[in-house]
Parts: sequence; C-alpha cells; structure tokens
Amino acid sequence: MNKNNSAKVYKIAFVGVMAAIVCVASMIRIRLTEDVAFHIANGVCLLSGLLLGPAMGGLAAGLGSAIYDVIGGYSVGEMIITFINKGAMAWVCGTLAGTKHKAPDAKRTIVSSIVGAFTYVFLFMLKTFIAKTFILGMPLKAVWGIMITIFPISLLNAAVAIVTAPILFGAINPALSKLGLEQIVRPKKD
Repeated sequence: MNKNNSAKVYKIAFVGVMAAIVCVASMIRIRLTEDVAFHIANGVCLLSGLLLGPAMGGLAAGLGSAIYDVIGGYSVGEMIITFINKGAMAWVCGTLAGTKHKAPDAKRTIVSSIVGAFTYVFLFMLKTFIAKTFILGMPLKAVWGIMITIFPISLLNAAVAIVTAPILFGAINPALSKLGLEQIVRPKKD
C-alpha cells in the first residue's frame, strides 16, 4: 500500500475510533430532566474537532452521536438533528483551532473549545424551542419554562466539555506526534 493510501486508511480509522468514543461517552450520562442529561460526550466531540480538524472531527462527532441516538431508540429526525448539531460543534472547534497543518497552541485549544461548546448550547436550545413550540404545539410559557430549566444543565455540560477537551488533547496529541500519526491527521503544507 502506498503512503497516500495508507494515510487515507489511517484517517478513516481515526474517524471510526473517535465516533466510537463519542458514542460510548454519550452512554455515560446522568439523566436530569426528560430533555437533558449530564454527560462528557460534548468534550469528546470537541476533542474530535481538535484532533481531526473540522471536517473529519465533525464527521466523527456527528456519527458517534447519531449512532448513540439509534442505539437509544430516538427517532430518525432526532438522529439527523443530533448528527448536524454535534458535528457542527466539532467543526466549529476544529476550524477555530486551525488544526489543518499543525497542532493548535493551548490558547487556541481553549478558545476554540469555548466557541464550539457554546455553538452546541445555542443549537440545542434552538432545537428545543422549535420542537416544543412548532412540532409539539406547546404554549410559549411552557416552552420557556422548559428552556429555563435545561439551560443551566446545558451550560454545565459546556463547562465540562471546555475543561475536558483541552486536557485530553494535551495528553493525546503528543502521543500521536511521538508515533508519527499527527502528520497523517494534520499533514504539513507542501
């Protein structure tokens, strides 16, 4: 197998591994309300963006989260929304981290994790508002009551993600570099 094909296989494998880790991290949760749970999956989604860059990281985060939804018995519509929202979180994080050709520094890692996490909070709250208001037809007062209840939990999940993703990245990325795998994920400019 030539070097180019080998790199493609490694990239696909990295996406698959990160998708599996996202799915498992999604299963480790404490349900707090009907609509929201405390979990570490968002941190792993951000880690996907940091390690794999925007496209591959977004794909891994979206796939892992969508697979969790399938296993959890959620609807196809919910699965698609989860794929988009979790993928967007990792895509934003990976884009801002600038992980295409080199690993981001600590400041970029933290800032991109913050923006990625809050991207997801916004998308989750928007999805909740649209679903409760327009699909379920709930009165606005009830919808705002639900949103006020889940917003602090969403912020807690974001805070956990913002702390865990840079720490995990700081631990994993040097190992990838030492093994020579970082250049497969982030090839140097020609």
